[in-house]
Amino acid sequence: MAADAPAARLNDRTSTLSLLATRRSTPVALMGEPGPEGDALTAILKAAARVPDHGKLAPWRFILFRGGAREAIGEVLQARYRALHPDASGETLAFECGRFLRAPVVVGVVSTARAHPKIPEWEQVLSAGAVCQNMLISAAAMGYAAQWLTEWYAFDEETVRAMGLDEGERIAGFVYMGTAREAPMERPRPDLDALVSEYGC
Repeated sequence: MAADAPAARLNDRTSTLSLLATRRSTPVALMGEPGPEGDALTAILKAAARVPDHGKLAPWRFILFRGGAREAIGEVLQARYRALHPDASGETLAFECGRFLRAPVVVGVVSTARAHPKIPEWEQVLSAGAVCQNMLISAAAMGYAAQWLTEWYAFDEETVRAMGLDEGERIAGFVYMGTAREAPMERPRPDLDALVSEYGC
């Protein structure tokens, strides 16, 4: 699909395959109200949790950021950013404070991968990544806009502790969900010829 393809051809929900073939994240800058709530959000989370999971460990969990909680975590981000960057401008600090206000619903997907006698930790981490992808697809299937981000605070030990992560847990991603105020455009996609090889050839 061309990078400048019209938005109408993206996130086509006429069939499962068409949705997968046309799925496109909506940048948070293009999101607004409403976001999924109630049964819709529950359905998205249930679908997100239905992923390959060797050993049935469920090595992930969710943290929901909604309503005033988005402002509260924004204050944490702002304070931490100021501590890390004492010379940061007021404009930058205001942006940090508003990061979680960019969408009405933000789901933190936490990887809880642990050493296991039979299940490689890497497989557990991949399962958390699959959760994020399922969440994007489920949101799109229900007509919501979604984007999977991490950004600096996902990798800052003090910040993730403030979010409630335990030792050894990591942020797999923050999935922002809302309604598209403007349809996204397609972006360049990889050429399969450069990615696929035949073993033995």
